[in-house]
Amino acid sequence: MEEHTKIVMEAVRTADRDRYLSALYAPEDKRPALFALYAFNAEIAGVRDRIREALPGEVRLQWWRDVLAAGNMQAAAGHPVAEALIGAIDTYGLPVEALQNYLDARIFDLYDDPMPSRNDLEGYCGETAGAIIQLAAMILEPEAAPSFANLAGHAGCAQAMTGLLRLLPHHRARGQCFVPRDILSAVGSSPEEFVSGDGGAGMSGALAAMIALAAEHLAAFERGARELPASLRPAFLPVALTGAYLARLRKMGREAATVPAEIAAWRRHAILFRHAARGWKSNHI
Repeated sequence: MEEHTKIVMEAVRTADRDRYLSALYAPEDKRPALFALYAFNAEIAGVRDRIREALPGEVRLQWWRDVLAAGNMQAAAGHPVAEALIGAIDTYGLPVEALQNYLDARIFDLYDDPMPSRNDLEGYCGETAGAIIQLAAMILEPEAAPSFANLAGHAGCAQAMTGLLRLLPHHRARGQCFVPRDILSAVGSSPEEFVSGDGGAGMSGALAAMIALAAEHLAAFERGARELPASLRPAFLPVALTGAYLARLRKMGREAATVPAEIAAWRRHAILFRHAARGWKSNHI
């Protein structure tokens, strides 16, 4: 295995264990491109934590925009993830516009502005997690992938919303609110109240509403996922864990605001293996 490939794979294994495991179910020749895509996602998702200030974060995102616009190894030289991503784009004809839109959406991460509405949250999730799923599907089976673009949108919303709920303690600690303002208003809360102290009286209602919204997208995905060809399953496999994470979040209640929701590693492995083997014909966890 080339040294750069090892570096990229290790970056995914360290930062995003669920996607790392899912990629292992893909054909061996497709894995380097999947790891490149997932390493890119992990690096951009972690920009705020590494840089902390918004302006340097925007500079970093602009560097990635420039690399994608140049579209050659010279622009990416010296950066293993960028080199791997450019290679995946070239090999599989991935649409650069989708990756540019992804970067535009990720600007939101750098600031503490509240998420305005449910529609805005769904758009954010679609252009980030949804785009990653669709691009992974294009790597796996470019002919079949376009037929499942809408399904990737629901899958991305379910996965991303659940991920945001799992990261809620981290986001609240830095004063960031991904729960839409209109959902908070409906439960008698506000972004300022939600991220301060114990979250106020509206915390439980806001958590329940977010879990319900993620579950709604998960149900829409699972209805269509029964038609997924086996060749595309690895792209959608991380979403198989969403139901278990949501069940854990429901059980935790308000505790989810201060303690990250996790499920046992053996259970994650079992869920991924079952869905890799059978797909979504049986959706029980």
